[in-house]
Amino acid sequence: MPAFANLIAPGDSPLVRNLRRAGAIIVGRTNTPEVSMRVTTVNPLHGRTRNPWHADASPGGSSGGAGAAAAAGFGPIHHGNDIGGSLRFPAFANGVTTLKPTPGRIPAFNPSAAVERGFLAQLTSVQGAIARTVQDVRLATRVMAAGDPRDPLWVPVPFDGEPLEKPIRVAVTRNSHGYPIHPGISRLIDRTAAYLSDAGYEVVETEPPSIMESARGWFTVLLTELKATLGPTVEQFGTNELRQIFAWYYELGTILDLDGYRVGLADRTRMMRAWNVFFDAYPLVLTPFLMRPTYPWNYDAQGRMQTKDLFDASIYSYGVNYLGLPAGVVPVDLVEDLPAGVQLVARRFREDVILDAMAAIEQRAGRLVNRLWARG
Repeated sequence: MPAFANLIAPGDSPLVRNLRRAGAIIVGRTNTPEVSMRVTTVNPLHGRTRNPWHADASPGGSSGGAGAAAAAGFGPIHHGNDIGGSLRFPAFANGVTTLKPTPGRIPAFNPSAAVERGFLAQLTSVQGAIARTVQDVRLATRVMAAGDPRDPLWVPVPFDGEPLEKPIRVAVTRNSHGYPIHPGISRLIDRTAAYLSDAGYEVVETEPPSIMESARGWFTVLLTELKATLGPTVEQFGTNELRQIFAWYYELGTILDLDGYRVGLADRTRMMRAWNVFFDAYPLVLTPFLMRPTYPWNYDAQGRMQTKDLFDASIYSYGVNYLGLPAGVVPVDLVEDLPAGVQLVARRFREDVILDAMAAIEQRAGRLVNRLWARG
């Protein structure tokens, strides 16, 4: 946003400090959309980020600059954050990989922020890494997860949990909850299930607790909070395009009163409990991430129905955020000549289980970004 062009952080955030301490060299900053709340990346200050695979395709958002930079080879590790899919959309769109950690895994603090984040934003938003390889995502996540006293919500949980009983059971779902899932995405689920079976996992087609329920929670409780906390900034400093997109968000969601917010927030615990019990039987869940191929770069600005289509196709993205669960996206193949992948979800603080499975998939599917580089 031009209004904040000169807002420079007075110091390093915890994750930057942790990376520097581990020997990382900070090369620069990548592009994001205004207020980091769009699924594409364009802004009045730095313009549009292009997808390295196709100029007319979205690079994802809000960490679209990080995703495009990872695919293009700017560096091995690229930072992003995620409150509704902002790490995973760019990884999916650019054919690279990412892990959205559990809230509390990586300490978060913005030295330049004038006020604290909203309560639910603190419980659902996370910091993470986008990279070309699962190995680099694992390394970066471990390093960034070192504690920092500036984040009182950081949780000192060991990165590697207790070994799970083998074979690890994987629940596979492709339930689109009424959305016409693209056949190419459905085939990627089949291929990934076969890869995991080959790697020694026990793969079972079964339904986890409803993702639609938690997606609706995000679209009511969290959207209500975002309208109160972020809405005034959008109205005062956002472009006309951004204000229109946010107006569509509000129309498509439900803005609650105080009592509705209180009841909705309390009910989140019930949803989280159902998933926690499910993970006792199935420690890993394989889902679609986006139920369609990557969309055109400015799709969300084309109209209310296009914005609705994006949210309907991505319930497995923001629904997982609302539950506070870790989730990884790993590329598998091209769908309509654009990168596409799948999502893996596990119990809170079992990022290691997700990363192990992602590594097994990568080993069998290959690194999709190598095809981009082979084009020359």
